[in-house]
Amino acid sequence: MLYTVLALAVCFAFLNGFHDSASLVAVVISSRAMRPRVALLWTALGEFIGPFLFGVAVAKTLGADLLNPQGLTLEALAAGLTGAILWNLLTWWLAIPSSSSHALVGGLLGPTLLLQGMMGISWEGLKKVLIALFLSPILGFLAGYLLMRFWFWALQNATPRINLFFRRGQTLTSFLLALTHGSNDGQKSMGIMVLALMLAGRLSTFQVPLWVVVACAGAIALGVGLGAWRLIRTLGGRIFRIRAVHGFTAQTAGGAVIGLAAWLGGPVSTTHVLNSAIMGAGAAERLTKVRWGVVRDMVVAWVLTIPISALMAIAAYWALISLQQRFGFPVG
Repeated sequence: MLYTVLALAVCFAFLNGFHDSASLVAVVISSRAMRPRVALLWTALGEFIGPFLFGVAVAKTLGADLLNPQGLTLEALAAGLTGAILWNLLTWWLAIPSSSSHALVGGLLGPTLLLQGMMGISWEGLKKVLIALFLSPILGFLAGYLLMRFWFWALQNATPRINLFFRRGQTLTSFLLALTHGSNDGQKSMGIMVLALMLAGRLSTFQVPLWVVVACAGAIALGVGLGAWRLIRTLGGRIFRIRAVHGFTAQTAGGAVIGLAAWLGGPVSTTHVLNSAIMGAGAAERLTKVRWGVVRDMVVAWVLTIPISALMAIAAYWALISLQQRFGFPVG
């Protein structure tokens, strides 16, 4: 069961990168700053490097501060990861940009509540996670809006040649965004893997082995490199027609919020932060520029992610226990 949890955690990291590749490269591709395949490979490089640079504060938040290990089982972790993976696959198939982070939190909470009730949750840790998840999109929107308004003020007399600056600048901002995303999202799988190793008695304290960092960094980078094209098309053109200045602004604003959260140990949703920064950049130019009907559909998916992934994880837990009992495996 330990190896099952480790494999599912690596699988989740891969799907996390695959799913979030849309948020990371859609604006670069839509503004024609980089060719699609080049953008994905460039971003994948940043994703691999990121987890080695920003520490393990996010991993500790999810692996040590959110759940009470007393009474927690490897089966519950396996079910939680399965629920998050299923929700990611479903939303990818339907081309709905949803949050892998919300899916993971919901997946972890479902079986924990089933097994231990409210006693299985550390409320201080949960409060920290929820504040990070729900405050970060607001900060992303405000950062995108204010930075875009700053460009309008500072460059009001600029010539059209300024677009070349923003287009070329996206090469740098996309890489920095990938670094922060790889750090924040890569740590989520690390935290679950370390928690599983502790439950199995392989580790006595919360510390992230190097091989765990390498496995998660490689998995998330591979996922980004392959790219979720269905979601890239959704984010790249359906919110509004993105130009180079919008892409530069959204990546700068979103990367700053995600990097700050990684440093503080707050697990945030890159999908939420980047989408909100894109909306903020568009709204700063003109409120009617943003297709708010598309935004509404995305927000509905965001709201539903935690409860549905929790229910999926509970169903996965029941299925796993039934299989163990049927084939005579020990049940944790």
